[in-house]
Amino acid sequence: MRPTRPRKRRCLRCCCASAWPGSNSARRCERAVGADAAADFTSALYLGLRHGRATLDDWPALTLGKPAALAEVPGARAVARELAQLQGCAAATLLPSTLHLFWDLFGMLGRQREGRPYTVLVDGAAYPVARWGAERATGMGLPLRVFRSGALPELAVLVSQARNLGRRPLILADGYYPGHADAPPLARYAALAARADGLLLLDDTQALGVLGRRGGGSVAAHGLAGAPVLVGASLAKGFGVPLAVLAGSTALVRRFESVSDMRLHASPPAVATVVAARHALALNAACGDALRATLRQRIGEFRAALAARGIAAEGGAFPVQAVRLPRRLDLAPAHAALRREGVMAVPQCRGGAALLAFLLRADHTKADIARAAQALRHHVKELA
Repeated sequence: MRPTRPRKRRCLRCCCASAWPGSNSARRCERAVGADAAADFTSALYLGLRHGRATLDDWPALTLGKPAALAEVPGARAVARELAQLQGCAAATLLPSTLHLFWDLFGMLGRQREGRPYTVLVDGAAYPVARWGAERATGMGLPLRVFRSGALPELAVLVSQARNLGRRPLILADGYYPGHADAPPLARYAALAARADGLLLLDDTQALGVLGRRGGGSVAAHGLAGAPVLVGASLAKGFGVPLAVLAGSTALVRRFESVSDMRLHASPPAVATVVAARHALALNAACGDALRATLRQRIGEFRAALAARGIAAEGGAFPVQAVRLPRRLDLAPAHAALRREGVMAVPQCRGGAALLAFLLRADHTKADIARAAQALRHHVKELA
């Protein structure tokens, strides 16, 4: 009887499949890439999943040529069920992107006629894509107010005002804000919404795949199961798939599907992206916890390497780490200087301050981190 061959591990850097940094295949890949390759900290593929063609099952066509309201993409229902279970929600449905999702969802909420109408209350740090959806709701007559991120007394006043006007609060927030040390007080947001018969709507794109049990995101991480919560998220960061999921109660998700403009008038998710999502969920079940542990280790190593050189990093334990530049150091020249050293970072302006953001991934190496820390020490600390 012929012995079976062990399955080969593929390195995340090149094939995105089932090995992680430190394996023999990863070390071989690092040698093949070479010491002169750029240390790229601009990609938000936090777990390093890339889903190369060789790793995916075949698909008969990219699109069915018909909307989701007429025919679901093969495998979409199964992927949605698995995502709902992962996120701790009763039901879920798939859309091509979070732009499609939030535009469509706020249209449904703006048209809603049963029960009291909503007032939209937006956390001031919420990501623009979800806010664009909220702006559609204002065009349909819903009032919109913005509160300072995390300001619970301010939010409580707005919730009370909405209730006094015969309206329910629809609180929009992100599950996590990159660059912040902590997540917003989501459990308190949900409690305020619940007391006024309202709804907490989360953009959980940053958290899905990274935070919570098995990477399930904010509902799991903050104990929000059973709360009045709807979650919209892209799989493009944690899971590396350009696909969006809306998850929540069965009643809300099914009502969304029944009145969705996008499911009727726009193309559904591409068949290939649904196949890639199925692949991502299989990898998450097999080695997601190990990848998240490696990611946490890389974040700690990055922060320690900078601290040893007298440089502070903002971002807490999340993969997005930001270095605030001294006032006398311009952002563009500092960014260009790092690029010349082979270190790619994201230039940002936040609250009038100039920052360089570094997006840590599970497939970064110790050499990548050392290179970034050394370049920062020279071009940021010494030149300033």
